[in-house]
Order: sequence, then structure tokens, then C-alpha cells
Amino acid sequence: MAEQPTKQDTPAEPPHPRGRYGTARLLEPHLPPPLVPRSIGWAGCFGGLAFLLFMIQAYTGVLLLVYYKPDPARAWDSVTFIKSNVQMGWLIQRIHTVGADMMIALVLMHMARVTYYRLYHPPREYHWLSGIALLCLTLAMEFTGYLLPWTNLSYWAVSVGVEIPGSVPIVGEPIADWLRRGPIVSGETLGFFYAMHVSVLPAIIVIGLIAHYIMVRRMGVSKLL
Repeated sequence: MAEQPTKQDTPAEPPHPRGRYGTARLLEPHLPPPLVPRSIGWAGCFGGLAFLLFMIQAYTGVLLLVYYKPDPARAWDSVTFIKSNVQMGWLIQRIHTVGADMMIALVLMHMARVTYYRLYHPPREYHWLSGIALLCLTLAMEFTGYLLPWTNLSYWAVSVGVEIPGSVPIVGEPIADWLRRGPIVSGETLGFFYAMHVSVLPAIIVIGLIAHYIMVRRMGVSKLL
């Protein structure tokens, strides 16, 4: 009887022609689901919880869009109407507000875990870069959404926040004017932030999440050292 090859004699799987992040293997029906290592621990859930909160934010945001008016003369009244007159509106608005802060906290905790265990080394360096991009997009979602109630606090907070990139030499002032849509925060700023918050940024985040998932799915969940 021919001798069966040992584990050492078994040839290694050839590299995939599409490279590390090719998507062809994702479409193979026989590809087994990746195993989660036992060493991952409960802290490995931060990324998944942040994604769950993103879905909750999208759902509650759509409900709020039914009554919200992106107009300086009506924005605050529409928020007050949601909280006072719409059935369960106060709960939906509170979930959306608190969920934004919790989502940022979970993304930061997820990245802190990756940093602590040094999981950003090759071959997962692009996971790290995509995570940084998603963190910046999450902060931008929080910043643009903060202006939408059009209160004195949100108005002046955004006015101060826009001055941060405006302090950059040479290019800072044009960037600040582009964010404000003019020399000061006004109704044009509110409309611009509204469009970014409800359409542009969510679409980019969805694309980033898909790319992040493909990379994790392709390389597998990293094991802690």
C-alpha cells in the first residue's frame, strides 16, 4: 500500500492569483466559514457592536427624516415636534443621539484593542488603514449631525470646530469656507451638513465597511500572540 503523505509532505496551498485581498475566493460556494480563534476574547466584539450601532443609527435616522426640516427657521421646531408630538419620537431621537456617541466609543475601543495587541502588522496593515478611515468618517458623521437641531450650542460648537482645519496655513481658510459654505455658519451650512449626514457620508461608510469586511474575510480573524 502506498504510504499516505504526512502533514509535512502535503504541499502548501498556492497563492491566490488575485493576491491577498482578491474577492474570487469569497464567491466560492465550497469555502468554509472562517474559524474564530479561542484567544479572541470578549473584546473582539467591539467591531461587530460598532457595526450593529451603525445599523441602528441608519434605521432611527430614517425615522427622524420623516419629520425633520433642514431649514434654519424650522429645524429646531421640527426636532421639538418629534420629541413632543410624535408617538415614541422622543425615544427614537434619544436613541439616535446616544447611539452616535456610543458608536464612536466602540470604534475607538476596537482600534485600541488592535493597537494593544499589534494586530496592524502585515499582512493586515490595510485592515488598520481602512479602520482609520472608518473612524474619521464616523467622527464626520457625528460632527455634521450635531448641527442639525440648530441650537445655540450646536451653532457655536460647529463654528469653533470649523476653525480647527481653518488654522492650517495656506489651505486652512479655503477648507473652512468650503465647510461653512461661506464666511460664517449659516443656513447654507445647515443644508450642506444635512446632505453630507444623510446621504454622502453614509454611502461612503457602507463602501468602507464592505471593503473592511472583505479584507477580514479574506485573511481571517487574527490570533492574539
